[in-house]
Order: sequence, then C-alpha cells, then structure tokens
Amino acid sequence: MSGSSWFPKPYADRVARLRVPATLLTAVASLWLAEPSWRSLAAGLPWMVAGLALRAWAAGHLAKNERLATGGPYAWVRNPLYLGSALLAAGAAVACRRAVVALLLAALFLLVYLPVIELEEQHLRKLFPEYEGYARRTPRLLPRPGRVGGGERFSWKLFWLNREHRALLGWLAAMVLLAWKAGG
Repeated sequence: MSGSSWFPKPYADRVARLRVPATLLTAVASLWLAEPSWRSLAAGLPWMVAGLALRAWAAGHLAKNERLATGGPYAWVRNPLYLGSALLAAGAAVACRRAVVALLLAALFLLVYLPVIELEEQHLRKLFPEYEGYARRTPRLLPRPGRVGGGERFSWKLFWLNREHRALLGWLAAMVLLAWKAGG
C-alpha cells in the first residue's frame, strides 16, 4: 500500500486536527454511558494493561522526526502506539459493558485513527527514504512477532518526552470513575 490511500487527503487532514478533541469527547461519552461491573472491569483490565504497556514500550523507542524507529515493538508492527490504543479501547469497551460504547470506540478508530495513520506514514515516507523498505517488511497494525529490529534501546527520556505518562494518568482517572460506577 506504499503510496495509496484509503481516505481522501482533505478528510484525513481535517480528521488529524480533530483527533485529540474527538478522542476526549468519545472517552467522556463512553464513561458517561458505561455500566461497568466488577466482573467487566476484571475482564477488560488485561486488554487495557496490554495496550498501555505496548504504548509505553513504543514511546520509549520513538524519537519523532529524528530517526526511524525500527527497534522494540517497531520491529513487529509499524504503528505500535495505535495498536496499543486499539487494545486499550477494546478493554475499555469490555469494562464499560455497553454495546454503544464498543461502537463509539470502533467508529473513532475507523474514522479518525486509520486516516491519521495514513497521514503519518505519508509524512514518514517523505522524511526517511528508508521507510519504504521498512514498510514492505513490517505490517501496519497486525504484529509479526519474532523479528529483530534496529539497535535502539528503550529510553525513559523518550518515554517522558513523548508524554506517554499522560495516557497512564488518563487511564487511572477513567478506572477510578468506572470503579465508582461499578460499586454504586
């Protein structure tokens, strides 16, 4: 899929600007609509923790616009941050225990995140000539475990620079609210 696009560029550009507000609005709506139980929280927890862990691992390898990340989770999948977000959303949908929440989160991923992924990949193709070969060897979203990537190591400095701790704090706040709703 090297230069092709599933979404018209004007749509993808507009969506990219709205990604953060759309995500926050979807999160607030999901929490408001949620009808969690302790059982649903326990069932969604492993998915959410896996998503957070993958996002943290990826953030610690990502030096945005400086070098192409090919180590760590980037050896298995080109977009581990978005895969982590998808795992987090899947776990949240289970925890919220409402089909409408699952539909909202799926719509957010399909209508917002997939176009943003395409835009980011187009940007990386322009920025890094070696991206094309990397894209041919590495799947976009479904990991191919067992591959070994570049030599970069996880960096806490990159983790903090990429502000990934905010995802953890947001998740903790959401879990407190869901636990409160489950207990009430």
